[in-house]
Amino acid sequence: MAGRKGFAAAALLLLVAAASPTAAQTPPVEGIQIGLSTDAVSITAGFSGADLTIFGSLENPDPLVARQGRYDVIVVLEGPPRPVVVRRKDRVLGVWINLESETFENVPVSYSVATTRPLQDITEPNSYKQLSLGSANLYMKPADETDSPATIEEFTAALRDRKKATGLYSENVGGVQFLSQNLFRATVRLAPDVPVGTHKARAFLFKSGMFIKESSAQLEIRKSGFEQSIFRVAHDYSFLYGVFAVSLAMLTGWLGRLVFRKD
Repeated sequence: MAGRKGFAAAALLLLVAAASPTAAQTPPVEGIQIGLSTDAVSITAGFSGADLTIFGSLENPDPLVARQGRYDVIVVLEGPPRPVVVRRKDRVLGVWINLESETFENVPVSYSVATTRPLQDITEPNSYKQLSLGSANLYMKPADETDSPATIEEFTAALRDRKKATGLYSENVGGVQFLSQNLFRATVRLAPDVPVGTHKARAFLFKSGMFIKESSAQLEIRKSGFEQSIFRVAHDYSFLYGVFAVSLAMLTGWLGRLVFRKD
């Protein structure tokens, strides 16, 4: 009798364990990874812009969600942060002069975005603000935070407009394409005057409008050939480079005076 009771109790425990939620396998969490074919890009003085291709993959994607097209990917190539001064010109007595200015700290020099769909179709605007995703949601910190909010907002909008006009801030809708259920390709734009330095590639995964995960990789953009040598000397030996530049200018002016002087 005691053996039957023990067997029944053991069977009951097995049933409870099988029905317990903790015993059930949890679905794998989706993730995202990106990779660059090279970690450095060399440009010359005649560089006129180019498209950079970034490949990536989804980790543990749900086949049903993938078939329904409910995965979205946004890829960003963000340039090195630097301080920027924005000036406003006004006409005074018929002459355009700089009257006001605003300095911003740690502003990405370039910012190129590629998306699977238009941004407004992927997720809510608040999500972009929380992620600081998109040129319109980048926080540009003013050096003087005591200025009026209206003034800061005006200069911030002017800075974004200028970046877009020069092509340093760009958006490529449809620039991310899925090659299969888990592989994708992103094309971001490198502007003709793309800055040298360390750039950061970031990929954001969304599922049915919800942010899932982010992945990043670094890319070094540098000048090549004679331009790289001049650039390196100017940065490593700035004082000597300045003395050489001034001396060369004086020598050029003196030679020009000798050649073009009138007897």
